[in-house]
Amino acid sequence: QVQLVESGGGSVQAGGSLRLSCAASGYTYNSWSGSCMGWFRQAPGKEREGVATMTTSGGSTYYADSVKGRFTISQDNAKNTLYLQMYSLKPEDTAMYYCAADRWCTRPLVDAYFSYWGQGTQVTVSS
Repeated sequence: QVQLVESGGGSVQAGGSLRLSCAASGYTYNSWSGSCMGWFRQAPGKEREGVATMTTSGGSTYYADSVKGRFTISQDNAKNTLYLQMYSLKPEDTAMYYCAADRWCTRPLVDAYFSYWGQGTQVTVSS
């Protein structure tokens, strides 16, 4: 059973930064070579959207246009942990952020293609 646990959310002012972490258990990156992990977010009243994803082999990364140049996705294979470093945060980045994983990276920024989800961590950016 794959489990994903997010941490690192919080409240910051616009222009600030945060780093989210997602600890994965129930599988190891090496046994899931080529799988997909990433971050999605959902703001109140809006649909969940893909933010950043990557293949666990490290070969490919994918970003939503709205976060390109501000957010960086990375991983620590030894710790089975995924990160999202967020800089230059804007009020519109306010949302619940979810970690997600799937065996395949079919549609990297589409939530319907991810089988495993964490509980989420809240990010609030004030102006």
